[in-house]
Amino acid sequence: MYGTPLKTNRSLGRFILFTIITFGIYSLVYFYCVGRDLNTINSRYDGKKTMNFVLLMLVAPFTLGIAGLVWMHRISDRTGWALAHRSINYQFNANTFWLWSILGSIIFVGPFVYVHKLSTAMNYICNDYNTRGYQ
Repeated sequence: MYGTPLKTNRSLGRFILFTIITFGIYSLVYFYCVGRDLNTINSRYDGKKTMNFVLLMLVAPFTLGIAGLVWMHRISDRTGWALAHRSINYQFNANTFWLWSILGSIIFVGPFVYVHKLSTAMNYICNDYNTRGYQ
C-alpha cells in the first residue's frame, strides 16, 4: 500500500442518502473524489490527468453542459482502462456512461444504475490499489 488508503465503501445508497441530506453537495464531492482517485491510480501509467471537478463546474455552464458530458465520458473510460490494466473482471467503460446515464434517463433509473456501476468499479480498483499499490 502507498500513502493513505483510497476509499472502498462507495455505494448507491450512500450516494442517494448523502446527496439528499446535503441538498446535492455530496454528489459534487463524490465525483471530485472519483476523479482524484483515478489520477492517483492511473496517471503514472496512462499519462493522463482528469480535470479537477471544481474547475469543470466553473467551465460547464459556458459550454452548455457539454464539458460535463466529456468529463463523465473520460472518467468512465479511465475507470474501464484501470479495470483492464489491473486485470479486474468487471465490465465498465464509457459505453456504460452513455447507455445508463444518458439513454437510461429515459426510464428514470438509468443514472442510478450508472452510479451503482461506477461505485462498484471504483471500489474494486481502489481495493486493488490499496492491496497491491501501483501495478
